Amino acid sequence: MLSQTVFNRLSASRIDIHLMRAAIVFIFLMFGIAKFALYEAEGVARTAEHYWLFSWMYPLWGVEGASNAIGTLELTTGGLIALGAISPRAGLLGGLMGIATFLVTLSFSFGADLWEEGYGFPYMGGTAQFLFKDAGLLALCIALTLDSIRNLRPSPRTPAP
Repeated sequence: MLSQTVFNRLSASRIDIHLMRAAIVFIFLMFGIAKFALYEAEGVARTAEHYWLFSWMYPLWGVEGASNAIGTLELTTGGLIALGAISPRAGLLGGLMGIATFLVTLSFSFGADLWEEGYGFPYMGGTAQFLFKDAGLLALCIALTLDSIRNLRPSPRTPAP
């Protein structure tokens, strides 16, 4: 019965949702894994250790521990979004975690130097290039979250003939 339910959910879903899910799961997987490497931990620390939302982690856990915590959250988010293919509840939680992730990263842009020195707007500097892609990833997580909400609603019953 469970396998039939899983098959029905997967076959009834649209290919666009599957492609979006696969793309965002891949992104969370790759970025989550990278957080466990020292080069990424040090790179994240340059920005995150001075940001009010993350600064408390660095005195407690250090650069590697804080990065590992962030990586664990990213891997969990990706896993829940992947499970959303068969479990709307898991997909909803993962989608909400993805939304939170990209809202947080986009909030780094407030007060940041976004424009290339010597050129100004609209020529993006490195920080803008890093952050602006997250607007698209945020939209993708919103779409997957809405899909999970639609899948949580009971389907209308077809009257018996």
